[in-house]
Amino acid sequence: MDMGLRATLTMLRDYMSSIPNRYPARPIPVKEFGFDPMPDAEHNRVTWFGHSAFLLEIEGQRLLFDPMLADSPSPFPFFGGKRYRRILPIDRDRLPRVDAIVMSHDHYDHLDYRSIRALKDRVERFIVPLGVRKRLVKWGIDPAKVTEHDWWNEIELNGLKLACTPARHFSGRGLFDRNSTLWCSWAIAGKKAKVFYSGDSGYGPHFQEIGDRYGPFDLTLMECGQYDARWSFIHMMPEETVQAHLDVKGGLLIPVHWGAFTLAFHEWTDPIERVTKAAQKRKVDIATPAIGETVVIGSGDYPAAAWWRQGT
Repeated sequence: MDMGLRATLTMLRDYMSSIPNRYPARPIPVKEFGFDPMPDAEHNRVTWFGHSAFLLEIEGQRLLFDPMLADSPSPFPFFGGKRYRRILPIDRDRLPRVDAIVMSHDHYDHLDYRSIRALKDRVERFIVPLGVRKRLVKWGIDPAKVTEHDWWNEIELNGLKLACTPARHFSGRGLFDRNSTLWCSWAIAGKKAKVFYSGDSGYGPHFQEIGDRYGPFDLTLMECGQYDARWSFIHMMPEETVQAHLDVKGGLLIPVHWGAFTLAFHEWTDPIERVTKAAQKRKVDIATPAIGETVVIGSGDYPAAAWWRQGT
């Protein structure tokens, strides 16, 4: 993301402009999530909590990915904006125990201090990319609970295999720590199901390599939102999201990284409208759950309602 003077000036122009439909005009639907008994191995499921946060319940394990559950994705809410709806599917202060929190990188819209502090005593393990461990330990997480990993490292977790896989992005939380930690995607393999999470990433040949090593996947959760031609190397366009899904040999696609915050200049519904159109064109199965709506992996009965049009 090497921004020259021209790109910087056009971004300032766009920031000051009144771009229509960057935020929902009406409250978007949010479904309350109830922690039902853990499903058996034949009924693995995933629940999206908005942006890139989701709970994967797979073969007896609960894995919580990038649990940014705060109202703002920025340390300065005036500039970073607010969550579209402050109502969340889950109460972060009442979350039952989970087996692991899995992180993709350290940006504020993925790694949130308040959320981690609220969850830390109900998490058995934290699985993070290189360099992120020191941040969590500084925040009061028991060092023995945190492991950090390089690309292509494989981790065993109670019968599951997790692989830390590449992404094309960057990291940092301040002016002087850019790229001091690693960013990644994740492949999760159980005995009955395999899932891929892209993290934040521009499109690139790494998706094909991940697919060749670990695919095919029953489900992919792929970045789709907060993109712009000026930073296309670090965030995919919706059509590239579909191509990346095909590259990793995905079955069902759930687009993430949208639906909670406005961090770019496109309309808030642009990601989901474009990705569903591209998926239909490429004959890709796509699910469009509302925030808090659970998808049962492999069921063949997936949410497909255009709920976002209620908020326009």
